[in-house]
Formats: sequence, C-alpha cells, structure tokens
Amino acid sequence: MDTRFLQSFVMVVDCGSLAEAARRLDLTPAAVAARVKALEGDLGASLVRRAGRTVKATEAGMKILDAARGILRDVRDLNAIAYGDLPLGELRLGVSASALTGVMPPILRRLYDQHPKLAVFIEPGSSSHLYHQVSSGALDAAVIVEPQFTLPKPLEWRVLVEEPLCVLAPAAMAGRDALELLASEPLIRYDRAMWGGRLADQYLREHQIRPRERIEIDALNAIAVFVDQGLGVSLVPDWTPPWPEGLQIVRLPLPPPVPVRRMGLVWTSQGPRAALARALLHEAQQVWGSPGGD
Repeated sequence: MDTRFLQSFVMVVDCGSLAEAARRLDLTPAAVAARVKALEGDLGASLVRRAGRTVKATEAGMKILDAARGILRDVRDLNAIAYGDLPLGELRLGVSASALTGVMPPILRRLYDQHPKLAVFIEPGSSSHLYHQVSSGALDAAVIVEPQFTLPKPLEWRVLVEEPLCVLAPAAMAGRDALELLASEPLIRYDRAMWGGRLADQYLREHQIRPRERIEIDALNAIAVFVDQGLGVSLVPDWTPPWPEGLQIVRLPLPPPVPVRRMGLVWTSQGPRAALARALLHEAQQVWGSPGGD
C-alpha cells in the first residue's frame, strides 16, 4: 500500500474538500481523487462520500482514520530518525494566522538553537480548527487564542502573550474618544467566528454599542489596511508585531477594564511528543516570559 494514498485520504477528510486537499498537497483534484480511489480498491471498501459541497468519511473511513494517521506519523518518525533527528521524531504544530509572523519566529529560532535537527510541520488555521486538531490527535500542539471553555484533562494550556483590545483608526482621528468612534464610525469587524472576534463582539454588547457595520473579515493585517484607506475603524487585539508598514493609523486605548486576547500553547500532555511540546513551551517562555503568572 502506498502511504501517499493514506495521506490523500486523511487530507480529504480533514479538509472536507477534494479541491482544498489538492491545494495543500500541491496536486490536482483528479490526482487526489485517484489516490483515494486506489486506496479504496486496496481495502475493498468505500472510504469517502459527498455530502452537498463537502466530502466526508464513510463509516469504514472513520474506522481507519486514526490508524491511517498513526501510520503516517510512524513513517515521518522513521524519516526523522534516519536523518539523525531527535528520537521523538517530528513535531506537528498548529499556529493561528496572527501568531505566524509575530509570536512564532523568535520561538522557533531559539528552539532550533537547542535542537538543530528537529523536524517541525506547521499547519496554519483558525484557533477553533487547530484546537480540535490537537484534541483529535492530528496535531501535537498549537499556538492559539485561549479557549473560552474548560479543557479536557489530556490537554494542557499555557499563556504566552497577552494582547489588549484597542480601537484601530485613521491617523486623522487620533484625538477622538475610542468608544465614540466605535459608536459613530463605520466598523470593520473582526470576524465573530474567530475566538478573538467574539471577544471584541462581547465588548461591544457589554457597552451597548451598536456599530454601523461595513466589513467583517478574519484578517488582522487586512483590517489595518482597510482602516488606513478610510473605510472605517475596528476593534481588534493589539497583536504582536510585525504590522503592515507605511500605514497612517493609530491604536487608541479603551477605558479600563480592557479585555485581553491571550495567545498560548495547547498540547496533549500524555502524547508521545509531549516532551517536544514542553521544549517548545520552555523556549517560548524565554522569549515572552510567563504572562498571568503561568
């Protein structure tokens, strides 16, 4: 059995789409479909089915999904060991979009200073998606926004960076009140489907502010550019730099108490790569300290 067939099957199920799986694997959708069909032929069972616009695992597919992930992990570990990497193999790490360019680079630099042969696979995505990937075992750890619910016992969480909410406005509005701007100017809303966006939405509700909504988007850098172009103001976390350069914008503080978006590390404490996750946490704390006393 070709492990590439297993890889394509797992990716299709995780993405829920042949097209998205093909994009991530750098293949055509036809090639991905052919691989899955070949795997189905090897196993003598139908593994995926279409459900509207999405693709889902069949009952047989769900039965082999965890085993397929395990086989792929074992193959990656063999490759890592063969090339002289750590015996624990590859760390599969999820990183939320806003942490990719700000929070992670100095952590990875320190991590590779200590473990130069370490292999790291990074999957970007939303905090919600990456949390579920860690919970299911598809990822070993993830840098995400703090979950607003109690984590199950196998998972551990540590805060890395605290980012207070602020009002992002064109530079010409620098002298105006932050709350007045939210109530009077068009709002470029941080997507409420994102955990950070929900924090901003909760703040608006608590202060009984009904903004004139203009755009809703999950892309903080894009929000900054939209504000620079005079399309509105926004309520966003004061996220870790870098920010887009050359923008004529200001960050206006909110009156206390100010909600804080906490970025941190979640990992499976009893997993086979828990030691690698803790090594990552150690280097992260050397860079960012231990916010909140964690």
